[in-house]
Amino acid sequence: MQQALAMEPLRNWVKQLNKELNGETPVGAKAITEEQRKVQRLEARVKQLEIEKEILKKATALLMTDSNPFSR
Repeated sequence: MQQALAMEPLRNWVKQLNKELNGETPVGAKAITEEQRKVQRLEARVKQLEIEKEILKKATALLMTDSNPFSR
């Protein structure tokens, strides 16, 4: 019984590795392969850039309403 429990992490690792080798990016887990680690870094960067873009859009809209003399 204990041996079966000890093998579970290894089975999970092999399962994740097989998925990554087939091009599937793990969700909620750190990638094993370098390619999938790069995918995770790029996905995080895209998310950060989207957040920054939304902030800039809101700031631009706010500045445009403040500088428009007819908006008051």
